Amino acid sequence: MRPIRPVTAILCAAALALTAAACGPGDGEAGGDAKPTVAASSPGTDGIKIPDQLRDKLKAHGIDLEKWKGGAWKNWKKEDWLREAGDYINPIIEDLWDSDRMRDAEQPQRPAVDPDAGKDQGASDPTPAPVTAKAANPPYHQSVPESGKVFFDGPEGSMVCSATVVKDPAHPGKSNMVWTAGHCVHAGKSGGWYRNIAFVPSYNNAGKPSAQLKGAPREQVAPYGVWWSDWAQTSDQWIATGGPTGGAGAPYDFAVLHVTPEKGSGKSLEETVGSALPVEFAAPAAAKIASITATGYPAAAPFDGQKAFQCTDKPGRLSLNATDPAMYRIGCTMTGGSSGGGWVAAGADGKPALVSNTSIGPAKAGWLAGPRLGPEAKGVFDAVSRKFK
Repeated sequence: MRPIRPVTAILCAAALALTAAACGPGDGEAGGDAKPTVAASSPGTDGIKIPDQLRDKLKAHGIDLEKWKGGAWKNWKKEDWLREAGDYINPIIEDLWDSDRMRDAEQPQRPAVDPDAGKDQGASDPTPAPVTAKAANPPYHQSVPESGKVFFDGPEGSMVCSATVVKDPAHPGKSNMVWTAGHCVHAGKSGGWYRNIAFVPSYNNAGKPSAQLKGAPREQVAPYGVWWSDWAQTSDQWIATGGPTGGAGAPYDFAVLHVTPEKGSGKSLEETVGSALPVEFAAPAAAKIASITATGYPAAAPFDGQKAFQCTDKPGRLSLNATDPAMYRIGCTMTGGSSGGGWVAAGADGKPALVSNTSIGPAKAGWLAGPRLGPEAKGVFDAVSRKFK
C-alpha cells in the first residue's frame, strides 16, 4: 500500500454555497481574503490528519476512511462524486503518481464549442487560420521552465491538464503557486472538486517518445518532483455556470493552485525549477497584442500527451455571450490535454507575462480561446497568495 503523508484535509463549501469558490468553509467570494477554518484535529487513518469538523462531515457523507486508505478514491461512482462535490480532499499519497499512471492519464473533456462560435457577436473577430503546433525544444527546463502537467482523478478515471508556475508577490523568488484552467480542478455546474491533484513541472523533460516512458523511473518523467495541491481556487462564475459544451463559464475558466512537494527539500517550487512567470491582470486588448504563445501538453490525437508543444499567433477576440467579457482567441492545432496551459505575451513592462490559459476550442482542433484575465482572476490569485503569507 502506498504511504499517505499526514496533511490537513480541507473542507470546501462549494456544494453548500456556489459563491464559496475557495476551498475552505465560510470563504465567501473568490476575491475575498478567505482563510481556512481552524478546527481541532485528531489522528486519521494510516497517518492522515483530518480536522474533526471534516471527519464528521465525511462520516455524514458516508465516506469510510478505512476504505479511502485502501483505495476507495480510485473507485468513485459518479452519483457519489456529485453528492460529495463540496469536499476538497487532497491528502498526499506518496508514489500514487508513478510514471505509468502519469503516462496513461487521459485528457479531460475540454469544453467544446462550435467552430463558428461567436461569429454573430459584434465583439468577435473572424475565425483565425489554424496554426500548426510546434514541439517545444527539450530539455523543457531550459525552453519552457515554468510549464508542466496537472494530474487528477475524476469519476471517469485519471486525467491530465497543463499548467504554469507563476510568481507569488507574498513570497518573492519562492513561489509555490501554479496557474491552470478552472475545468482542470473543478467540474463546474455539474459537479465538484477533482481528487489527487498534483503538478509535475517539466514533465518528460527530455521529450522522449511515449514508448520509452513505459516503466521509466519516476525521476525521468518528473525530474523536479511531484507537487501536491494543498489548496485550489477557481472563480465563482466557473463553479456556478461552467460546463463541458457551448463554452458556458469559459470567460472565467481559470484556477490557482498552491502546491507542496511530495518529498520536501525545503525549497519552493520556483526555486526548484528556477523560474516563474508574473501574471498580467491588465493585459491590453487583443488588437494591441502583437503575439501570444500558448504552451501545453496536448493529449488527444494526433498527440499523445507526453511532449510539450507551442503555438504562436496574433490574438483576436471571441465573444460567446454579450454579457461576458470577450476572450482571446488564437489559431492552434493543440488538442485536449493542453487545457490550462499558459498563454504568454509581453506585459506592461515589455517582459514575458502570463495573460491567459487554454480554455476552449472546437472538437476538430484549429483554434483555442482563453479568458482575458481581469478583476475576477486577480481576486482569485490574491486570495490564494494571502492565504500562505
